[in-house]
Amino acid sequence: MRRPVQVSLLVLTGAGLLHSAVLNDLYLRYVKEGLRPLLIISGFLLVLLGLAGAVLDRGRDEHADYGHGHSGAPRIAWLLFLPALSLLLYAPPALGAYTAARSNDKAVKEQKQFAPLPATSPLPMTLTDYTARVRQDRALAIKGRTILMTGFVTPAKQGDGWYLTRIIFTCCAADSQSVKVRMYGTEAPPANTWLAVTGTWHPKGTLGTRAAEAALDVHGTRPISPPVNAYTDDLPLTPDSAAGSELRAARGGAG
Repeated sequence: MRRPVQVSLLVLTGAGLLHSAVLNDLYLRYVKEGLRPLLIISGFLLVLLGLAGAVLDRGRDEHADYGHGHSGAPRIAWLLFLPALSLLLYAPPALGAYTAARSNDKAVKEQKQFAPLPATSPLPMTLTDYTARVRQDRALAIKGRTILMTGFVTPAKQGDGWYLTRIIFTCCAADSQSVKVRMYGTEAPPANTWLAVTGTWHPKGTLGTRAAEAALDVHGTRPISPPVNAYTDDLPLTPDSAAGSELRAARGGAG
């Protein structure tokens, strides 16, 4: 691969990183939000290295540098331009139901005690917190409570119901895991539909033990727009922001 082509590849890759991390939020489809500064720094460095290489090569004897145009790299090396161009020209589809049905379920952290839940109704909860309450909270705090959760639809492989799902990045798309709560009482909406769902715990198994199923009897659903950062398990947005703040404080006090 000739030297000018190598320089072009550096600049193109750096520009692609800056395009996805500065000009829009496409980087969130590849890595978690906290890695954005590193992507920006990497993009600037690649562009600077490419431009520096172009300046240093200027004025050099073409015959000496490029050996009559013969390339020492195989032609397959040109395929390196494809991922670089994709950063600029192609937005990959968001991970969804297909990935969630085949990825590992995220392990729910073991908790010995839980803080009291706020009295608001419906109670906004993340899918992770709801699963932990169902299977570990011996005080049965969610029994009879109306819960509000958000996520996208993943069809169940067999039996009744469907799953409300979130995909979570530990670092990047390659290590993504899913958290799913089974939904009962309504027909499955189209896969990958983002919904706000309200309902009460579906009594299957013994609440407060690992025998309990993380499931909900659906009382109502409402279509919502996908969040900007879809690969986290965040609290649902509600008109009552105080309720969300109160719940975050309760989560922070859990041991």
